[in-house]
Amino acid sequence: QVQLVESGGGLVQAGGSLRLSCAASGRTFSTYVMGWFRQAPGKEREFVAAISWSGGSTYYADSVKGRFTISRDNAKNTVFLQMNILKPEDTAVYYCNANRSVGATMTGVNSYWGQGTQVTVSS
Repeated sequence: QVQLVESGGGLVQAGGSLRLSCAASGRTFSTYVMGWFRQAPGKEREFVAAISWSGGSTYYADSVKGRFTISRDNAKNTVFLQMNILKPEDTAVYYCNANRSVGATMTGVNSYWGQGTQVTVSS
């Protein structure tokens, strides 16, 4: 079992940056594909980004491509989401998830989830 704890959210002006972190428990972190999702008020949770076990492959939603960067540090059991050029429409609760496959991580099915961290972008 994997326990995930997100941090790094906050309030930022449009055009600004934030870096989210997700710390994972356990000694098998490097065997999980990690991902980030977000959920805005009144909307469904949506995929943001994912990263393979080694970090060699990354995947992004079109809405964040070129602005967000996902990375991981397997020695520290942590995955990051660097968010640049933030827009008001990026406002949401951001969740990290973990799964064994890229497909499952990107859909969120049967994943481990963190409790989320709020990101608010003011215009």
